[in-house]
Amino acid sequence: MDKVGNYGFLVLCILGMVGSGYAQLEMNFYAKSCPKAEKLIQDYVRQHIPNAPSLSATLLRMHFHDCFVRGCDASVLLNFTSATGNQTEKVAPPNVSLRGFDFIDRVKSVVEKECPGVVSCADIVALVARDSVVTIGGPFWNVPTGRRDGRISNASEATSIPAPTSNFTNLQRLFGNQGLDLTDLVVLSGAHTIGVSHCSSFSSRLYNFTGVFGTQDPSLDSEYATNLRTRKCRSVNDTTTIVEMDPGSFRTFDLSYYKLVLKRRGLFQSDAALLTNPTARSLVSQLAGGSLASFNAQFATSMEKMGRIQVKTGSAGEIRRNCAVVNS
Repeated sequence: MDKVGNYGFLVLCILGMVGSGYAQLEMNFYAKSCPKAEKLIQDYVRQHIPNAPSLSATLLRMHFHDCFVRGCDASVLLNFTSATGNQTEKVAPPNVSLRGFDFIDRVKSVVEKECPGVVSCADIVALVARDSVVTIGGPFWNVPTGRRDGRISNASEATSIPAPTSNFTNLQRLFGNQGLDLTDLVVLSGAHTIGVSHCSSFSSRLYNFTGVFGTQDPSLDSEYATNLRTRKCRSVNDTTTIVEMDPGSFRTFDLSYYKLVLKRRGLFQSDAALLTNPTARSLVSQLAGGSLASFNAQFATSMEKMGRIQVKTGSAGEIRRNCAVVNS
């Protein structure tokens, strides 16, 4: 083989290795090493989520935030340790309001009791997110497994997580950085059909949108804004009050989020931003006027795609015994 041929072969080999993490995830990865794993996780979720249905939204959000920093490797679960000396993703602004870490720890304990050191925390986060959404009546999606856990978590890297104040350009860039396209952006934004938010995530839209107190975001429906100011977030400094992201059906996985966005009643600037791009706006309209089955199918496709972001497989990373700390 000549030099050019050798070079081409080498490039193909390197590309094969780069893409191998994506390829090595597989359905029922633990079929032989821990055959009861997925059923144990599913049973635990089905038993406990009905008692705290609001957790389904935060567990889904945890999966999203995990995948957007260093890929889906459970780095968001790691605690600060004096050994590394760096603050972890947990304390970064996008993650300080995350809940459910104790839920993941309890699931991990159940699985560890059955198969010590076999099932990764990254796979548990991915499976729990799916199972908790299904438990409240949301869509099912395939979760191929085989992820391994990362050993690095830096708070400074959480800037790759889209903020609720993002404009469309920023949203498209941050999603694009993860290999997600415009359709994925609009479809995954539909996760805002469940869950709640603190006032601090959107209060600038109500009180000081231009940086001057008393200015309001003109893209927000004025009647909705007045309602939020007078009945919910009565102060720009309110950090405790929580507001439904999809008022009236925040526990139901449905299409009302998209209908509210079209009425300029999306809670976040990032919701309103979907209307500033013609293609995204058209997708929002199609989803709002379409069938729930169609949205569920598209959501499932985008979630499986998101769950494959920069996964660690094979000998990369580790299988943490405790999800909050790396193995010693």
